Amino acid sequence: MQIEKIEIKNFRLLKNVSLSLQDKTTVIVGRNNSGKTSLTEIFRRFTKRDKFKLEDFSLACLPCFSKALKAKLKNKNDSLIRRLLPSIDMSLLINYADNKDDYGVLSNFIIDLDEKVTKTKIKISYSLQDGKIDSFFSDLKDENDPSLLDVIKERIPQYYDFEILAIDTQDPENTSKTDLENFKRSIRTDFINAQRWLDDETIKENDVLGKVLSSIFSNASKESAPEEMQQKSKELDDVVKQIQTQVDSDFNTKVQALIPALEIMGYPGLSDPKFTTKTSFDAKTIIEKNTKLLYEKNHGIHLPETYNGLGSRNLIFILFHLFDYFRQFQSDEIQPKNHIIFIEEPEAHLHPQMQEVFIRKLYEIADTFSKLLNKSQSWPVQFIVTTHSTHIANEADFDSIRYFLTKGEDELQTFIKDLNEEFSKPKNEADKNFIHKYLTLTKCDLFFADKAIMIEGPTERILMPEFIKKIDKGNLSSQFISTVEIGGAYAHHFYNFLDFLELKTLIITDLDSTKSEQTEKGKRYKAFPVFEGEKSSNTGIIKWFKYKDDKGKDEENIDLTEIRSKKPKDKIQGTRRIAYQIDEEPRECCGRSFEDAFIIANPTLFGISETKGDALANEAYEVAQKYNTKKTDFAIKYAYEVTDWDTPLYIKEGLNWLSETESNKVLSTDIVK
Repeated sequence: MQIEKIEIKNFRLLKNVSLSLQDKTTVIVGRNNSGKTSLTEIFRRFTKRDKFKLEDFSLACLPCFSKALKAKLKNKNDSLIRRLLPSIDMSLLINYADNKDDYGVLSNFIIDLDEKVTKTKIKISYSLQDGKIDSFFSDLKDENDPSLLDVIKERIPQYYDFEILAIDTQDPENTSKTDLENFKRSIRTDFINAQRWLDDETIKENDVLGKVLSSIFSNASKESAPEEMQQKSKELDDVVKQIQTQVDSDFNTKVQALIPALEIMGYPGLSDPKFTTKTSFDAKTIIEKNTKLLYEKNHGIHLPETYNGLGSRNLIFILFHLFDYFRQFQSDEIQPKNHIIFIEEPEAHLHPQMQEVFIRKLYEIADTFSKLLNKSQSWPVQFIVTTHSTHIANEADFDSIRYFLTKGEDELQTFIKDLNEEFSKPKNEADKNFIHKYLTLTKCDLFFADKAIMIEGPTERILMPEFIKKIDKGNLSSQFISTVEIGGAYAHHFYNFLDFLELKTLIITDLDSTKSEQTEKGKRYKAFPVFEGEKSSNTGIIKWFKYKDDKGKDEENIDLTEIRSKKPKDKIQGTRRIAYQIDEEPRECCGRSFEDAFIIANPTLFGISETKGDALANEAYEVAQKYNTKKTDFAIKYAYEVTDWDTPLYIKEGLNWLSETESNKVLSTDIVK
């Protein structure tokens, strides 16, 4: 049985979202405060029956309480009032094709009569209880009363409660009420929280490890546990019973001798019963309170678990929790048909390579548990991993990524974007393969950035912090800007991806002016200064403006004059803007590459006497050629040694656009995914 989709309504930033799950592992990524933790929290609340508060309702819901009161004051019917009142809802779309011959407890949620249908929907709501409308709104006379929400806040825990429905996927009006216990028997839910306590010296390692081992022991003791688990549990109990026999025979007498003080004070008296001591042991307490993890070193020395690195400790505790949850699943009297495990920020304290290995091997661990410890019977587990790690996000299977995006003009809310859905389209296949390889190799952080800058090469990358400092130190410097080094020949592969992320991105590229020359092999376009150039060979620019030849294919070279005539508004598409060399003012000339443009903007730094026009452009072009093999040296010199210079105008314009603050809404209606 698989959970195919989760739908959530009215919970915090999750106003109305739909999340499709992979069969094995789904990885949740996104910027800070984008609703990732809320996904885990709503599952925790519903499965633990922890009541919600007014603050848990999405902000957009709050006016609905006033609307419902208004309807109540106008004596509208209860069904209308109930529809107006907000509820927090979570729906799960279940595919039970693998369990058609053994529904088990899932049968409580299968209400259709069509044998060909293998899906059902389970909806859990936190809503106003039946028959409580009058009580909920009692003594409330004004829907515009500023204190209305204060009253509602107090009444929600009193009059709201949980409700669970089975819904026919073929006929949504066909529903059946059931209870949460049936849900928990069908779908087991567990959580591995971020291990932030690891560096807290007030928490002993046996506090956590002991609880996990104690849980494993308790589950092994159940009659429903596998036979080999019960046998190990019995063996532990037998050892403890032997210890108890020795304690009863001698130890308690010696303890009694340590406490004669009460008898000296005349207690017990004639009418008071005598007291004695008894020390008892049980395996569960011994394991929980006295078990430590030690590491064997040379010369027979064993070091405490705390002597190991935080990353190794985190990984060990995650593995212990996974094993514990697997054993709990095995020991459930009625075995669930699905097991969903949330793993929150597993990257805590792990070095990058370990993070990558973790996400790559996660489901292999589940398979190993099944094969070695469950007689090869499947463990129907689905993992949901929330992360801020570029290493986990980029190492994960591309189809498993779900991107949480927060935006909105008046009220923020989360939108969940599915890379699998977007990039499974045939037209995006080439881009998908390129991007996944690039992300895996470079570990770039586009999934978590506030904004992005795509650049040509190392020169721009080294100088970019200095550009930002000169142009917009206060704004851009305080934001998380991802800088991606990608040449103009490949930038176009990212266009759809950037649109998908709705990430405000500046693409800085070069004009790459060329001129045709006749060669033995025919006409060829070679690099020339802009004032002599005829075409641009930059693929990123060609794809940006979608230039096609007579046969509908992308032009290899496009007219340079037309490219240079583009206005700033022509260079913006949705949340993207392209920036390439333009005439420097008042130089009246334009560079072919970044180095040309930088030299034209700062001719005196390079000993150039010409001050404007084609002559300046030509000198700048010739000087720039000398740095073709020394671009990094060029960048370092002007980033750290000589810093009194002007930023080329095309970069200045682009960064000014990037610094504008439309961060939480779509910047243009040209492209809306």
